[in-house]
Amino acid sequence: MRKILGALLLSLSLGGCGYNTLQSSDEEIKASWSEVVNQYQRRADLVPNLVNTVKGYAGHEKEVLTQVTQARAQAGSIQVTPEVLKDPAAFAQFQAAQGALSGALSRLLAVSENYPQLKADAGFRDLQAQLEGTENRITVARNRYIKSVRDYNVTVRSFPVNLTAMAFGYRVRPNFTIENEKAAATAPVVSFDAAPQPSAGK
Repeated sequence: MRKILGALLLSLSLGGCGYNTLQSSDEEIKASWSEVVNQYQRRADLVPNLVNTVKGYAGHEKEVLTQVTQARAQAGSIQVTPEVLKDPAAFAQFQAAQGALSGALSRLLAVSENYPQLKADAGFRDLQAQLEGTENRITVARNRYIKSVRDYNVTVRSFPVNLTAMAFGYRVRPNFTIENEKAAATAPVVSFDAAPQPSAGK
């Protein structure tokens, strides 16, 4: 009987001090992070076919094609473990790698504007549509993750839950930076209206 009463009192005390809230917030972060990773992987899986399709029409654009391939390899080399969510340096490295791949893909799509036959290719158009849809899913998943971390961080900092957080090792988590969000939300502006003019003396 005493054991049952002790367990009940412990349960009530943990619930009252925010332990259960911390647990549920932590699980929400893990779930939303998994969706972020899944969508980034979905994008990475599209890259080989996209590169091969572009290569078929614009094989001499080796620099851009190489940049995309290398950026994909770099992003894929970062092991995404739960510890990444607690390590600001590792999280920043993950952000940087995914940002580099986003930039490389933007340059690849910009180059495609110079090749009407490539733009008319049904396979390329389908890949573009899939990539666009995936980028939208990435945005939605990232926004969900950002909100989860924000809510969790507010809880961890709030009294008296912060005392429970310190006792059980719950710490503030890193989040996607504002600068990174602005870059992700801004589509590249590319114009091919006029060809570059040769400099004087050439």
